[in-house]
Amino acid sequence: MLIVKLAQTGKTNKKMFRLIISEKSRDPYGNVLEILGSYNPHSKDLAVKDERIKYWLSKGAQMTATVNNLLVEKKVIEGKKVTASKAGKPSAKRQEQIKVKADKKTATETAVAPAAEAPVETTEEKTEEKVAETPEETTEEKTVEAPATETESPKEEAVA
Repeated sequence: MLIVKLAQTGKTNKKMFRLIISEKSRDPYGNVLEILGSYNPHSKDLAVKDERIKYWLSKGAQMTATVNNLLVEKKVIEGKKVTASKAGKPSAKRQEQIKVKADKKTATETAVAPAAEAPVETTEEKTEEKVAETPEETTEEKTVEAPATETESPKEEAVA
């Protein structure tokens, strides 16, 4: 099958393209049937052989989407522009994996959110209870420990 496509020429940062016609599976830089024009993407200049393009299209040659859009824009041929590249949809298996992953994430977030809120409330209540209990216990311990430390200190002085 013959196809009209772009073959890249020019330097790395100054690309130019040739409109060529060749077999679809052939290398665009190898043998071509005919060079039909050139395209400069920097200045948007398109120089084509209108009659030869129409001739090859009448013989059944196809065009790439980009070439079709360029020729429609320059009104060499009539028609509508074609979407040059379509984003493929994920396969059914991949869509299921994405859905399961999203469900797990939302389930984890909903489980973490109430769990994070609940301990905060109970922690505040427990700290209030501990604060209330702590001063009473510390006063009792101080009174009990105070005589013990006084009795131990004279023994240490006597030994020393």
